[in-house]
Amino acid sequence: MTLANEREYIEAMQADAELRTLRSQVYTAIAKYRYTYNFNWLGRPIIQLPEDVLTMQEIIWRVRPRLIIETGVAHGGSLIFSASMLELLGEGEVVGIEIDLRPHNRQAIETHQLSKRIKLIEGSSIEANVIAQVRLLAKDKQPVMVFLDSNHTHDHVLRELELYSPLVGKDSYLVVFDTGIEDMPDGAYPDRPWGKGNNPKTALHEFLKSNSRFEIDRDLEARLLYTVAPDGYLRCVKD
Repeated sequence: MTLANEREYIEAMQADAELRTLRSQVYTAIAKYRYTYNFNWLGRPIIQLPEDVLTMQEIIWRVRPRLIIETGVAHGGSLIFSASMLELLGEGEVVGIEIDLRPHNRQAIETHQLSKRIKLIEGSSIEANVIAQVRLLAKDKQPVMVFLDSNHTHDHVLRELELYSPLVGKDSYLVVFDTGIEDMPDGAYPDRPWGKGNNPKTALHEFLKSNSRFEIDRDLEARLLYTVAPDGYLRCVKD
């Protein structure tokens, strides 16, 4: 196959039905081996697919945010990643919100050499007290980016979208992770409160029905072979 340019190759890849089937099969297969747990960023587990990490690098470098808000901290790898990008940009802070911040994870984050760019908030991402702290931090800090990766139930993510989306300005991004839960087989998460029909993707699509400020960045997603966030890269298109 000989195509003229990168765009044509991307479009051909997306139109390849055999590749889409293989991609779905591989994505489902690697999930049972906790594949995303295989990777670290500057010493901390990041729990993301490498292609998503590379994509996040691209949009952070393009937007050049002064504040990144992350719901869900886990081991802190994503916070360290965001902090490292902000360090390269020369300014900015990342705020990590976690309902259950384990002492050993807190210590590892707070003693990391990039901790100067990180602020931790312990509590639910939808609590009024937490939101008040975040809004104060976001004041006069545009551009702001938001990454949602905490409780993956429909109701929780929808509430996060309602609360955090106003902080994101035009041409910046709000990224909803683990929308791929909707595309997994029934019963794939037997020990979790989320699953098919009740997850970040269902919340995201409900949110978009009544919010015209955001659109799914289809061009960005089209370049990805694998992503934990299908439909989840939301670009703000209106002030």
